[in-house]
Amino acid sequence: MPLLVMKFGGTSVATLDRIRRVAKRVGREVANGYDVIVIVSAMAGKTNELVGWVEETSPLFDAREYDAVVSSGENVTAGLMALTLQEMDIPARSWQGWQVPLKTNSAHASARIEEIPTANLNAKFAEGMKVAVVAGFQGISPEGRITTLGRGGSDTTAVAFAAAFGAERCDIYTDVDGVYTTDPRISTKARKLEKIAFEEMLELASLGAKVLQTRSVELAMRYNVRLRVLSSFEEYDPNAGTLVCSEEEIMESNVVSGVAYSRDEAKVTLISVADRPGIAAAIFGALSEAGVNVDMIIQNISEEGRTDMTFSCPTNQVSRAKAAVEAAREKTLINFHGLVADTEVCKVSVVGIGMRSHTGVAAQMFGALSAEGINIKVITTSEIKISVLIDRKYLELAVQALHDAFGLENAG
Repeated sequence: MPLLVMKFGGTSVATLDRIRRVAKRVGREVANGYDVIVIVSAMAGKTNELVGWVEETSPLFDAREYDAVVSSGENVTAGLMALTLQEMDIPARSWQGWQVPLKTNSAHASARIEEIPTANLNAKFAEGMKVAVVAGFQGISPEGRITTLGRGGSDTTAVAFAAAFGAERCDIYTDVDGVYTTDPRISTKARKLEKIAFEEMLELASLGAKVLQTRSVELAMRYNVRLRVLSSFEEYDPNAGTLVCSEEEIMESNVVSGVAYSRDEAKVTLISVADRPGIAAAIFGALSEAGVNVDMIIQNISEEGRTDMTFSCPTNQVSRAKAAVEAAREKTLINFHGLVADTEVCKVSVVGIGMRSHTGVAAQMFGALSAEGINIKVITTSEIKISVLIDRKYLELAVQALHDAFGLENAG
């Protein structure tokens, strides 16, 4: 039998009525001849509630017990989904991560998947089971303890199962009906894409698009798992959603496929740093040890033997970044004359695999921003991406201007 993986997020299974609606979608795929692995998240809001209970009970909690508590939300959903399918006369049973077993490392609350043996589920499929409802987000450590994969881990669970079982496709059901050229809440001209390449989706996910978790896209690209992103609230349509696939499946790519943004960015500048070998390693080593997620980096010569070092990071990590570099200065690892942080900036990016074969994308992007009077503070590029830091007050204007400049209202 061909096999399909279907993943349903928290909003899709938020109530018993929604679980019944989802079960009908699963039943339709069974009727189409598929064996189905369903990956479920906890019901909407449940994980936050469980995390709150843990933090209220034990502010300095044991991560192993944290995982035991917060993983329970998915167990409830999996059991209710299996019961609903059974009421529809569809042979189904629920599986917790340790029963599969989904094997992970021992990094509680942020575990990495190491192996998914297929024997247990395949044996049940051979006996007549049509649907395996698996609790997402969780696995089992080498020590036999429950682990969780970090927030959004159910997407990663679904892709990992699709890779392990050689699924025909992995359908990710969420509260949006696909991947758009930009955030429809900002631009009314945003259009849903029929297909998007793994590389583009990975860039968009890492740059602020919330449709798919970055780790899940990385995994899909590594194992060439075809993903389809679609809404569980739309009526059934076999061609619905956006297919995330290899570049070879896309006949002709747009130069730019999407405009992404990250609102809560900060620009931090170390003024007049000693310009000598090892200084960058000392600065960014200290930031890394402090857990600061550094993104864009630029270095300017300010005076002979001195340089200004600028980097961006999330706004909520500025205090941590300041503390890290000040501590490094006290240890005489680095020497600088001052630190300036601008917490009123945002990052706007254009992404597209078509950039590889087209010139002038940067000039077109910068021209569009200039025409709107938007000043660029920092620029970074990759083979298929150009990102800029600008004042946050211009975010919506910049996204709309770039969407228009690259004609994305005609994408699809």
